Amino acid sequence: MAITDWPLKERPREKLLSQGANSLSDAELLAIFLRTGVSGKTAVDLARELLSQFGGLRHLLESDIQEFCSQKGLGKAKFAQLQAVLEMARRHLFETLQKGDALTSPEHTRRYLTSRLRHLRHEVFTGLFLDNRHRVIQFEELSRGTIDGASVYPREVVKRALYHNAAAIIFAHNHPSGVAEPSQADCHLTRRLKEALALVDIRVLDHVVIGDGESVSFAERGLM
Repeated sequence: MAITDWPLKERPREKLLSQGANSLSDAELLAIFLRTGVSGKTAVDLARELLSQFGGLRHLLESDIQEFCSQKGLGKAKFAQLQAVLEMARRHLFETLQKGDALTSPEHTRRYLTSRLRHLRHEVFTGLFLDNRHRVIQFEELSRGTIDGASVYPREVVKRALYHNAAAIIFAHNHPSGVAEPSQADCHLTRRLKEALALVDIRVLDHVVIGDGESVSFAERGLM
């Protein structure tokens, strides 16, 4: 039976409009994104099948183009649409973060950093540059490495902080292994960066390590 033959209150789009997006299941949300099904399957049927094959919504959203396009009913156009949706969500988080004090909304800051870094399969070291009122100026990738680590040069970090006229900075990097526990190398690097930036009167407020579903704040651990 086609979705158009379903009772109005059971159709994903109408359900969203009348009850809100949070009332929909993962399959129903995905069905709205897919718009159409394939031969013999409604968009909801296809969505359920895809969620089963990928092992959930998160793995589908974080799949690369080859994995995504290998599934029936998906292709490059859908992949491009999905990436656009995800990037809009990240930019929405960033704009919300810019409106306030990064230190008075640590959970929001962490959500934004997690959205940018958790899904990456290689290690990336980033900086969230702040003004003297701890408002966000810019988020920037400072180094990209292999799955084992990233090379970060304090001199280059200082140059970027001065370029942005930052008064403070929050560092963040991901652990592709999924384990957010800081390593000795992470601690050593944080000390080096803190010392280098102190020479130009820029404060390091925190260093957040992003894992799989968890994150660790140096400031909360008393490691700053």
